[in-house]
Amino acid sequence: MKKTYKIEVDCANCANKMEEVTKKTEGVKDAVVNFMTLKMKVEFEEGASPESVMEEVLKNCKKIEDDIEVFI
Repeated sequence: MKKTYKIEVDCANCANKMEEVTKKTEGVKDAVVNFMTLKMKVEFEEGASPESVMEEVLKNCKKIEDDIEVFI
């Protein structure tokens, strides 16, 4: 399953870091963060709950920049 989320991030470097940490989150098969469009596209592993996976993604992204917003 793939979903797209609106994000608020301040710089392209932070967006790249968000993409890396999202890809490493359990339950995520693949992820792309686009700084220009302020969107995060996430492909979930089969059987994963998008809601609980995205809670972990948000926690991990907040470690990079604490004022990052991901609109779930």
